[in-house]
Amino acid sequence: MGRDFLFTSESVTEGHPDKICDQVADAILDSLIAQDPASRVAVECMVTTGSVHVAGEVSTSGFADVQRIVRGVLEEIGYTNPDFGMDCHDAGVWVSIHEQSREIADGVLGAGGRARGAGDQGIMFGFACDETPALMPLPITLAHGLCRRMAEVRRSGLIPFLGPDGKSQVTVEYRDGRPAHAAAVVIAQQHLKGLVESRLRQEIIEKVIKPVCGPYFDGSTRVLVNASGSFTVGGPEADTGVTGRKIVADTYGGSARHGGGAISGKDPTKVDRSGSYAARWIAKNVVAAGLATRCEVQLAYAIGQPDPLSICVDTFGTGTVAEARIGELVRKHFPLEPAGVIAALDLLRPIYRKTAAYGHFGREEPGFTWERTDKADALRTDAG
Repeated sequence: MGRDFLFTSESVTEGHPDKICDQVADAILDSLIAQDPASRVAVECMVTTGSVHVAGEVSTSGFADVQRIVRGVLEEIGYTNPDFGMDCHDAGVWVSIHEQSREIADGVLGAGGRARGAGDQGIMFGFACDETPALMPLPITLAHGLCRRMAEVRRSGLIPFLGPDGKSQVTVEYRDGRPAHAAAVVIAQQHLKGLVESRLRQEIIEKVIKPVCGPYFDGSTRVLVNASGSFTVGGPEADTGVTGRKIVADTYGGSARHGGGAISGKDPTKVDRSGSYAARWIAKNVVAAGLATRCEVQLAYAIGQPDPLSICVDTFGTGTVAEARIGELVRKHFPLEPAGVIAALDLLRPIYRKTAAYGHFGREEPGFTWERTDKADALRTDAG
């Protein structure tokens, strides 16, 4: 029997300072990959009051108009009003990008400039479970859904006077190991001055929380909206943002372990990206095949080496076959070297801006190829 417990995950809106940075970094990556699929990109971003700083290493035959990209991202997010702490037209943009180290390039590239080995060392985790149709944990699924919905009601004007910055947090009550109820929902949502907080709370309950949480929300769910009072100063004016500072929200909301590497701003030869996607692809197919109801996969790589140093599969006691056997099936049915992962998941395309807000996983949208369950039948059949 499973146990009873509470588990909490958080997400942030696309206007959160850290998410601004992730989107800028991945927008630059998309621009370069669209021109030159062999681009090697490792871009970081920082935002603070009125300014955006972009730095990193790039090797490409393309050209990215960073000034234009940055201002375009800010405008698309909704930073068009100085009252929200950032104006896409007036923000200062500083750029410091140089060429990738030749030593790294030599370790990654083989004959003809094709990816040969991993772009760095590191460990990556992938996870899947049967709590939701997307085979993702419910707490992070609800948290992302709330943030995405807050952006929708802001853009549509369904709830007027909202700003781009916001956060959500969802506590799910588990009974006998299964999600049963949203015990608490926490929302922080930026707004213009003059909006009555009590009105905002009711609007968010009716137009955001209830549509997203559905049957998991009821009269006993504790709701906190802007718990410290008004939220009129937000975005980069309130907090400095940095690329890669929301890696738990980017992945599984804390329901699975994390290797520590950020994903955004990196081309797929960097295993922080391709390895994370491969690990999710594997774990999701294991669960979809019925070999487990929960599965975590760890991959470990060394720079310049094509094959992972280790593969670890953990089914938390839910496996229908031995974990060692699942590991054998993984090696048989999945490409694990970075070049193989890149080819199988078609990763040399400008698909990354969308991944930079609302999570990299559990997304049934074009481009999220690592969400396919195309190996499930073969795994099920081979497992006997």
